[in-house]
Amino acid sequence: MREQYTTDPHREPPAAPPCPCRPAEVREAVVRAVSERCRDTRTRCDTDALADALLVASELTTNAILHGGGITDFQVDVSGPGVRLSVSDRSDALPVALPPTDRQGRSRPGGHGWPIVCRLSRDIRVSDLPAGGKCITAVVPLA
Repeated sequence: MREQYTTDPHREPPAAPPCPCRPAEVREAVVRAVSERCRDTRTRCDTDALADALLVASELTTNAILHGGGITDFQVDVSGPGVRLSVSDRSDALPVALPPTDRQGRSRPGGHGWPIVCRLSRDIRVSDLPAGGKCITAVVPLA
């Protein structure tokens, strides 16, 4: 099962629905894709693995909104033993993991999203987009 969304004005209008622009919408798309896959293959849906995929989807989309100038494209593809999540944004900046404290040793708010994505994903790729921005693709195991 594959769903593709876009809000990029330089592309042809998509046949798919408009791009989910909020983490909740992205999570709904992931649940729908994984549920359809489980139904089609008559396999049990691993709720813990689905929770991991939903957390990764939330973190990628939240980071695109907060640090990447907004989501320009989202794709979810459930194939093989995992779910492939791709989130594109307008920023060329690479994601970074920040230390939990600042130079004075004070706790820093935030900064947990990228380490969560790295810990829960089997494969992560960051690609530059031809028109600018980047696409982050993460594969989260479903078993």
